[in-house]
Amino acid sequence: MTTRGDQILDRPLSVIGGKGLFIKELEEAMQQGQADLAVHSMKDLPMELPEGFVLAAISARENPCDAFVSNRFAALDALPPGAVVGTASLRREAMLRAVYPDLVVRSLRGNLDTRLRKLDAGDYDAIILAAAGLKRLGLAERIASLLEPEQSLPAPGQGVLGIEVLSARSDLIALLAPLSDEATAHCVRAERAFSRALGGSCQLPLAAHAVVVEHDNLWLRGWIATPDGQRRVAGEVRGKQCDDEAVGRQLADTLLVQGAGTIVRELAAGR
Repeated sequence: MTTRGDQILDRPLSVIGGKGLFIKELEEAMQQGQADLAVHSMKDLPMELPEGFVLAAISARENPCDAFVSNRFAALDALPPGAVVGTASLRREAMLRAVYPDLVVRSLRGNLDTRLRKLDAGDYDAIILAAAGLKRLGLAERIASLLEPEQSLPAPGQGVLGIEVLSARSDLIALLAPLSDEATAHCVRAERAFSRALGGSCQLPLAAHAVVVEHDNLWLRGWIATPDGQRRVAGEVRGKQCDDEAVGRQLADTLLVQGAGTIVRELAAGR
């Protein structure tokens, strides 16, 4: 299916209604019996599912990193001042503006082929994409280098696929359950709980990434920033896998104490 989010490419996603533009029509198709399930990139799935829908499976995570893609340069640090970098993500934009103020950051919408075509046409010197999407579509060779989480912390759910169904479809829920990866599901729940507690949406530059560490613990890192990257509040927490959502809320509370709430209110007032 092609949704409104796929069709409106001349404006940033944060301006035209957010990631829900990709989701709503798929959910309507399930309600009308035109589709049995919808497969989403978890980083693009709104933090709250509508009543009557559930996630039947959360896949094992592919590489969660951002990918630097360029035909002329091997890495982000190699770009000269004034180089044009394309991204559709406020999170990536905030990171770029904070760490690389001499670069020119421009919006880049469209599917993966469209974005790569614009790069190849010379409209951009480099673009930043999710490594997982490139790998899944057999385009891993386009990755010039990976941005490790220490350089560019991923979005909540990045690299993970989720399968959404109607909550009444117990048959599908049972059928899809084996596709779920327990460790990844715990990580994603923590990341999404952190984002949800801060009002996370595509209008908010926010990053969160959890990994399973020793003794079944989660290590969750996250930050929230202004779009210009000039103000950022970051932190990390550790906790038990079984307390995944509580771990996410704990990190959100920590950042709120440090001033994240001010950023959230300012961005909400400016919409």
